[in-house]
Parts: sequence; structure tokens; C-alpha cells
Amino acid sequence: MIQAIAFYFFATIVVASAVMVIMSRNPVHSVLWLIMTFFNAAGLMVLVGAEFIAMLLVIVYVGAVAVLFLFVVMMLDIDFAAMREGFIRNVPLGLAIAAILLAELLLAVGAYSAGGIQLGAPDGSAMQAADTSNIEALGALLYGRYIVLFEIAGIILLVAMIGAIVLTFQPPKPGARARQDVGKQNRRRPEDATIMKNPEIGQGIEL
Repeated sequence: MIQAIAFYFFATIVVASAVMVIMSRNPVHSVLWLIMTFFNAAGLMVLVGAEFIAMLLVIVYVGAVAVLFLFVVMMLDIDFAAMREGFIRNVPLGLAIAAILLAELLLAVGAYSAGGIQLGAPDGSAMQAADTSNIEALGALLYGRYIVLFEIAGIILLVAMIGAIVLTFQPPKPGARARQDVGKQNRRRPEDATIMKNPEIGQGIEL
């Protein structure tokens, strides 16, 4: 009973938050509603036993993607008048896309009603043990059978990060006051960086 109540509670908030994402006039409010949608979707994932996906929703989507969207939207100088003009101009294209999406939804509902596709009979070799959680099974799979592919993906991401840093790095101009000396910072001793003061009560500190 408690599972059904929790499901309808999370599902209702997810649907309502998703509607508010597209109905809010303020882009910042839309991103905040999107964050609430992700949180409640994570609750639904916990209910079905997919706690790893719930953790990804909170850490990756809320902690990184949605916060990045929020920062970008808040830093942009949005001209709402120009947005309204663009909306009116692109109404026919929007209606065409909406019609295509509606046709796809109707096709998906019809295919679901017709029955599932039988791709093959499972032999039970990939079934996890009864006392093993989803996170343990996923970790054993990633760091066991697919460890090489996992390491290759990590190397590719590392190379992409280094490439982005190299492409965007700009050497400091000669004579710049804000030039950073990494070697000097590493050689600095704690006693040279901080000065301990013990001022008396009612007296200031001489700098």
C-alpha cells in the first residue's frame, strides 16, 4: 500500500513539474522546475529498485546538467520581446514538429497494445544472485567483463578534457600583473604564507 501511495505521489509531482517546465515564463523558474522533476524521477527509480539510476539522476542531472543550465540562463541577457517575435515566426514549424511527435506517440501506443517483440528466450546466465544489489552487479560487470572498454572510455574522456584545456588556454601577456607562477606557489612555505597575530582586546592589527 505504501509503495502505491509513494508511486502516485512521485508520479504526480513529476508530471506537474514537467508541465511547469514548459509553462513557466521565466527561464530560471523552468530550470528550477526541471530540477524538481529530476528529484522525483529519482524517487520513482528507487521504488522500482534501480537505485543506481536514481543516484545518476541526482548526481549527474541535478548536480551537473541542471545547475549548468541554471548558470547559463542566469548569465545570459535574454530579450523576451525578441523571444516572442521568434515564437510567432516559428509557429508553423513548431506545429509540424508537434504533429510528428504526436504521430510517433500514437504509433508507440499502438505497437505496445499489439504486444511485445519476442527477441529470444533468456537462458538465465546473466541473472544476478538473489543477495546481490543492482549497484554490486553493475560494478562487477563494468570492472569485470567490460573493464577494457571502461578504461578506454576513461582515456578518451581524459584526452578530450586535456584537448579542451589546450585549445582554450591563452598564455599571459608580457608584463601582466596577474601572471601565475606555479613553481613559486609550490615552493612557498606555510610560515611565509600566513602570519599569526595575537591582538589584545580593544586594539587593532597593524598590517
